[in-house]
Amino acid sequence: MSAKSTKLLRVGELARAVGKSVRAIHLYEELGLVRPVERSQGGFRLFSEDAIDRINWIGKLQVAGFSLSEIRDFVQQFERNPNGRTAADSVRRLFEQKLAEVRDTIAQMQIIENDLVDAIAYLESCQSCATTLPVTECAVCNHQGHEAGDAPELFAGLSQVVRDDVAPAGSLVDVSHLTAGLDAGAKAES
Repeated sequence: MSAKSTKLLRVGELARAVGKSVRAIHLYEELGLVRPVERSQGGFRLFSEDAIDRINWIGKLQVAGFSLSEIRDFVQQFERNPNGRTAADSVRRLFEQKLAEVRDTIAQMQIIENDLVDAIAYLESCQSCATTLPVTECAVCNHQGHEAGDAPELFAGLSQVVRDDVAPAGSLVDVSHLTAGLDAGAKAES
């Protein structure tokens, strides 16, 4: 037995060692991801120091995008396999699937990053814009080298032209003239 696995830790000590809450340790235990190795004379659950590595491993998988239930499921699946080769193959397939998901997310985030960079660059040029121009000019701006209708998509949606007959998003609109006929018809039917 290694020196590392000789010291036993109570839940609070384990939580402090890994920077997690006691509740998180209890949750990992409920999910079967960590197990106490014995109980103290006072009835406290005791964990080996190997639990530190296990919890750090769980954290790394969470950062990689695995949920706790996914981790629980593949740990259970791994333990049910008849041999190491089959177990390793099932984990490899799971990791390949997660890698594909991560790559898709990275591609989506790259698009978002590019959109944000474009919007920020566009908006930087607005810093020298005259403060007398109304917000309604933003969507059709042809100042500071901009061309009307050329605002980046992330900003263009915010800066739609506010026409006299269209209220800005989020404002209250008087629609009583639209429902007046409905109210009269309802009264006539009753």
